[in-house]
Amino acid sequence: MPLDVILVDDHKIMRDGIKAILTRTDEFRVVGEAESGPDAVLMARRLRADLILMDIGLPGLNGVETTAEILRHLPESRIVILSMYDDENSVVSAIRSGARGFVLKKASDGDLLDALRMVARGGAYLSPQVSDRLLTRIQRGDLEARPKASALEELSPRELQVLRLVADGKTSKEIAVLLDLGLQTVRSYRKTMMKKLAVNNVAGLTQLALATGLTPNPKLQSDARRAAGQGS
Repeated sequence: MPLDVILVDDHKIMRDGIKAILTRTDEFRVVGEAESGPDAVLMARRLRADLILMDIGLPGLNGVETTAEILRHLPESRIVILSMYDDENSVVSAIRSGARGFVLKKASDGDLLDALRMVARGGAYLSPQVSDRLLTRIQRGDLEARPKASALEELSPRELQVLRLVADGKTSKEIAVLLDLGLQTVRSYRKTMMKKLAVNNVAGLTQLALATGLTPNPKLQSDARRAAGQGS
C-alpha cells in the first residue's frame, strides 16, 4: 500500500511539482494539500497521514512552528521540512521542533524520495549539503549547542506563535481563529508576554518582535507597525 502524504507549501506550483515526483512512484499517495500552518494542523489531525512534507517558509506560522504544533496534537507524526536555505540555524530549529528530516528544495528527486522513505521507516534524513556543513562546524567547535540568549527565550512555543501573529498585524480575534483558541485565551497570552518581556502595550510587543528578527518580511513589518500604531 502507498504511504499517505500531506503537502504543505503556500506556492501551488511547488506543490504540483512535488506531487508529480511522488505520483511517478507507487510508494506515495498525496492525500491532502495545505497552504498555511493552521490549515496544515487541521488537515494533519483530520487525515492522520503517514508523512507530512512541510515548507519551512510558510506565512504566519512558519514550518518550524507548525511542525511543533502538529506534534503537540499528534506526537507520532513524521514530518520532513523542505527549505530553500541550508543555514545551520534553520536546520537546528527544524530538528528541535521535532521534524525527522530536512531537505533542500534544490535537492534531486531521488534525494527527496530517499528522505521520505527513510523517515517513513522511522529514521532521520538531512540533505547531504546540510549534514556536511553541520559536521564541519561541529568539528571546528564553532556551532553553539544553544541559540544565543534573547528576550524571546522567556516565551513558550505557543507564546512565540501568538507574538509572531501580533507582529504580523493580526488582531486578537484573528489570532484566536488562526490558532483555534478562545479570544480570552489570546488576550491572556498577550498579557503574559507583556509581563515577561517588560513591555506595556501591543506596540512594544511588535517592536521587540521586529528587533529580534521574529518578523523579517518588510511588508509584514510595515503592516505590523501600522497595527501597533493603531493599538489593535
